[in-house]
Amino acid sequence: MPLHEIPTPPKPGQGRLHDLVEGKKKAILVGTYLNAKDKTQCEEQLEELESLGNTYGLITALKLPCPIRQYESATFIGSGKAEEIKALIAEHQCDLVIFDDEISPQQQRNLEKLLERVVIDRTELILGVFAQRAQTREARIQIELATFRYQMPRLRRMWTHLSRQRSGGAGAGFTKGEGEKQIEIDRRIVRRQVDRLQEDLEEIKKQRKTQRRWRERSGIPTFAIIGYTNVGKSTLLRSLTDADVLVEDKLFATLDPTTRKFVLPNRQAILLVDTVGFIRKIPHLLVASFKSTLEEAVQADILLHLIDVSNPNAQKQAEATFEVLKELEATQRPMITVLNKVDKCENRMMISRLKLKYPKTVEISALNKTGFDDLMQMMIREISLLRKTVHLRVPQSHYALVSEVMREGKVISCEYEANDILLDVEIPCHLEKKVAHFEIL
Repeated sequence: MPLHEIPTPPKPGQGRLHDLVEGKKKAILVGTYLNAKDKTQCEEQLEELESLGNTYGLITALKLPCPIRQYESATFIGSGKAEEIKALIAEHQCDLVIFDDEISPQQQRNLEKLLERVVIDRTELILGVFAQRAQTREARIQIELATFRYQMPRLRRMWTHLSRQRSGGAGAGFTKGEGEKQIEIDRRIVRRQVDRLQEDLEEIKKQRKTQRRWRERSGIPTFAIIGYTNVGKSTLLRSLTDADVLVEDKLFATLDPTTRKFVLPNRQAILLVDTVGFIRKIPHLLVASFKSTLEEAVQADILLHLIDVSNPNAQKQAEATFEVLKELEATQRPMITVLNKVDKCENRMMISRLKLKYPKTVEISALNKTGFDDLMQMMIREISLLRKTVHLRVPQSHYALVSEVMREGKVISCEYEANDILLDVEIPCHLEKKVAHFEIL
């Protein structure tokens, strides 16, 4: 496909992938590595990029791990490698090139000139997959916001076809071309859209806070099912609760958090939250845009960290999940590590290594519903650690604290002695510091 046949630059908020892909399109996937020891990791990440492409509806013609000496500021991989890729494009009759690394707008523009094909990076492909799979208004707003942020520095590249429409004659050196005007207009449109979307997300965030406060007052513990994309989170929710949730063998089948009530064997009611999957090299702008959704997960009382132990990259996927948790400052949350798909795991050493690395580990098969008794016993044990029984003597002048303790805790006994209130009460751990001064040891 010659350069002049590349689709018209998109409207802000859409993306070039959206315009290019109508039906199946063939892609060359390009990964890079500087040291020979990093080749295996590069190949693994290209496998994941292929899965992303399959999820979107692309056909992978070739996966190309490229050894390079250094990254070129102009073309990322160097003109020699670009010529190599151009020959492969012709040989395999490919429609686009996808880089596993994030490339700058200038590098993207230069590569498209050299390769005469649409060039995108991992971030733009992930945005495309997310845009396809967003179901709720919140998810669509988050995707649109992330896409606008991604496109902002690329507006100049998108509108270069208009730069030829300059005024002629003597005033040509002093009059702005139409392309320049269009860029400025587009930037203003994008900024206004970003502001509007951020306001919409703030409203949704307030609603979430209200719902969270209600849950806290109800005293029902919340478990968030977190983990790498496609490890079986939705399958676990469905198997435990018989919930009608989407289960697909595709990356990012779930973007919107799904909450279901469940009753443990000891008759303790809990809430289970299914969450968006994490991924290696997740774009920071996606973490920023999905922060309200991700916070819904990390604000849970306990995290269920699901790991697909049948995947050879299980350890790296678990580490990628922890990287996102670090970014959300949520690594200190109580956590149960759930090793899923043990029936399909051919490498028992993988299970042993994960058990050594992560405390509070349980083995299950979410699809076959095995190991659930052990999982639920561990969940019951973790809930018991969330609350503590304390003996308090609180002056009546601090009755506001007493009200809070009674509202959020479970009162075992309450007596009045002179101007003090004597309480035996089971409280959530987050109240411990507040009542420490009044505790009778």
